[in-house]
Amino acid sequence: MVMQDGGTVDVRPGADPGRAAPEHRGAYRVTALCLGVYAGTLLAWTVYGIAHGDSGVDDFLEGLFNPGASPAAQVLGPYEWSFTVVFAVVAALALAQRRVARSAALLSAALLLAVSLREEVGLLSGPYRDQYGNDPLGGWALATRGLGLVVALVVPAVLLPAVEGRRAPGTAAAWAGGDARRDRSSRICGVLFLLMGVARLRWTVRDLTAGGTNVAHYLRGVVDGSLLGTVDLSTSTEFTTVGSVLTLLVLGTLALRARRDVRGALLVFAAVELYLTVRTVVWLTVTDFFNRSLETTEGALSMATTAYGLAAMTSVVVLATGRGFGPYGGIRTEGFRTARAGRP
Repeated sequence: MVMQDGGTVDVRPGADPGRAAPEHRGAYRVTALCLGVYAGTLLAWTVYGIAHGDSGVDDFLEGLFNPGASPAAQVLGPYEWSFTVVFAVVAALALAQRRVARSAALLSAALLLAVSLREEVGLLSGPYRDQYGNDPLGGWALATRGLGLVVALVVPAVLLPAVEGRRAPGTAAAWAGGDARRDRSSRICGVLFLLMGVARLRWTVRDLTAGGTNVAHYLRGVVDGSLLGTVDLSTSTEFTTVGSVLTLLVLGTLALRARRDVRGALLVFAAVELYLTVRTVVWLTVTDFFNRSLETTEGALSMATTAYGLAAMTSVVVLATGRGFGPYGGIRTEGFRTARAGRP
C-alpha cells in the first residue's frame, strides 16, 4: 500500500511479516500456554525457595548476580532462573503471534527434552527413585519433571509444522534488501557463537585432561540425573557446560549457513549466556581474581575468554534485536518518509 500526502510517501506492507500466518495461530497459542505454565511453575519453586530458605529476598536478589551473596542452597540455580525468564518472554511473544518466538520456543523445548531424558536415565537407579518417595517435596519435583517432558514434546509437535509459506507474488524485490541484511547479521552471529563454542570446548577438554578429573564420572554427570544424589531441580555443572557448548556450536552452524530464521533462538540463548557471564565477572571481582589473573598465562587466557564472551554475547543480542535482522525479520518499511525537497 502506498499513500502520498504532498511530497511525503508512506510505504506500508500489506501484512505484518513478523506475525505468524493465520493458519498457525493455534500452534502459537498452544506454545504460549505450555511455556507460560512451565515458567509459572519454576517461578513458584523460586518463591518457595526464598520463603523457606535461610536468606531473605534481598539476599536472593543480590545472589542473582553475585554467586557469593547467598550461601544457602536454593531449589533452583542460575541456569533455571534465567530460563524462567526466557520461558515467560517466549510465551508472551508466542501469544502475540510473533514469528521470532518459533525458533526460541523450539530451542527451549530441545533443552527441556535434554533435561528430561537425563532425569529418565537417573530414574533407572532404584535408590534415586526412592529419594522421590522419601523427600517431602519429591512428588512435586517429579510432577515438575513430568510437566517439563510434556512441554518438551508438545511444543515441537505443534510448531515444527508451522512453517511460513512464500511471500505473496510481487513482494520479493521489495524484501530482497531486508533478506540480505538478515542473512549477513545471521552469519555474524554464527561466527561469534562458533568462536565462543570452540573456546569453551577447548577449556572443557583442558579441564578433563589436566589430571585430577575422573572423565567417566564427568561424562556420566552429563547424562545421568542420579549422580548428584538429590532430587533438586537445579541441573549439574557437567550438564550445563556440555549443553552450552553443543548449543553454541549447533546454533552457530545454523546461523552461519543462514538457511533458517534462528533469530529468536540466538537472542534468547545469547541473553542467557550474557547473564551467566556477568555472574562470573561479578564473582571474579568479588574474589579479586582480576588483580591476579595476569600473573599466569592460563589466567590471562581465562580473562580473555571471559571478555570475549561478554563482547560476543552482547553483540549477538544487539544484532538479533536491531536493524540488521529488521523488526519483522526483513526490511523496515513502515513509516518510511522522503522529504519533498530531496533531503535524505
